[in-house]
Amino acid sequence: MSCKQDLLHKIASHEARIAVVGLGYVGLPLAIEFAESGFRVIGMDVDVEKVRQINAGMSYIDDVANERVHNLVETGKICATNCYDDLQEADAISICVPTPLRKTRDPDMAYIVQAAKSIAEIRRPGMLIVLESTTYPGTTEEIILPEIAGDDLAVGEDIFIAYSPERIDPGNANYSVRNTPKVVGGITPECTEVAIELYRSAVDQVIAVSSPTAAEMVKLLENTFRAVNIGLVNEMALMCDKLDIDVWEVIQAAATKPFGYMPFYPGPGLGGHCIPVDPLYLSWKLKTLNYNARFIELASEVNTSMPYYVANKITEALNNQERAVRGSRILILGVAYKRNVDDVRESPALDIISLLRQRGAEVYYHDPHVPQIHLESDLLMRSKEYDLQLLRDAHCVVIVTDHSVFDWDEISRNSSVIVDTRHVYSDRNGGHIISL
Repeated sequence: MSCKQDLLHKIASHEARIAVVGLGYVGLPLAIEFAESGFRVIGMDVDVEKVRQINAGMSYIDDVANERVHNLVETGKICATNCYDDLQEADAISICVPTPLRKTRDPDMAYIVQAAKSIAEIRRPGMLIVLESTTYPGTTEEIILPEIAGDDLAVGEDIFIAYSPERIDPGNANYSVRNTPKVVGGITPECTEVAIELYRSAVDQVIAVSSPTAAEMVKLLENTFRAVNIGLVNEMALMCDKLDIDVWEVIQAAATKPFGYMPFYPGPGLGGHCIPVDPLYLSWKLKTLNYNARFIELASEVNTSMPYYVANKITEALNNQERAVRGSRILILGVAYKRNVDDVRESPALDIISLLRQRGAEVYYHDPHVPQIHLESDLLMRSKEYDLQLLRDAHCVVIVTDHSVFDWDEISRNSSVIVDTRHVYSDRNGGHIISL
């Protein structure tokens, strides 16, 4: 029996041992889905605390309930480790490690390189290796392939390598790993076939593309589409402000067109690991080919300027109350990058807080999902306990993240001035609410 036939048999019979490297917002939900589909799963992460919590049957991600982890640990379907040697018996390994940007806005591939080198030390014939981390087109063929295959394993015969972009949307109650279509592109047709069979066991729909590079580009197109359109509507908000027009009224009216238009909404800036970061992978890659991705660069420029615009709006709101920013007490409601999650990666709230502090304001925040944050200055801030006095003591309340647990009527009644960056209040006639 060939390596391919043996691996396909193991997958079909659920005898395959699955490993997931990187147990964050992407890796843990994927590991849970494979385990609930009947596979034995081992998760690997360098963070010993994550490993400890999983092995104790606990989840540290809002989208994954403790009960799911507990049941899988109790039945022996999932366990965690911080040692790559423990993955030697794995038949398939999915790599879900972070891919941040450096301050120079070029990709930091250190986590992928380290994962590839570590897996290369334990790989054996009959393994499937799938990269899921979002990255620039060409990563799988340029980094994963030579490191994993080496000179002794034939790709598509002895070992199988593919790319399948993650499509996790934290906080989305409608779409999970199971019902979100999965794109797969293998180094060879045989690699694609094996990867498709693996993901079909845990995902309702799998879409094959011609290569890992095409699959990498799919992910970047998805997120570039959003980043560019958000940049457009953010600039529309700036223009409407100059023209003294309500941008929300304009968007809502435009959205009544049944064709040729899709509504996007302005905000305080882009957040999360994907939308602000991923398009810049593509821009960086194209620069190496002497091409300037102008739409991406312009959208990034507009989106990264929004925290400054919000800080100016706050300054203007205080000036209208005959108060200076310096010495004013400013309460930030919500610091997560989007509603109902605890993720603060690239959150515009962090920039807004820093900008206000630089202007001399006394800034504090409340977020029921985020107990503490670290600013670039290594300052640790803790979420203030919510009560009406917290609102009344603030000279300005700024809505940055519109968590569903907030009582907006109560907040409006007890705040002297509100800067609303999320269009929580559609009626601004009260006079004390300033919209984006």
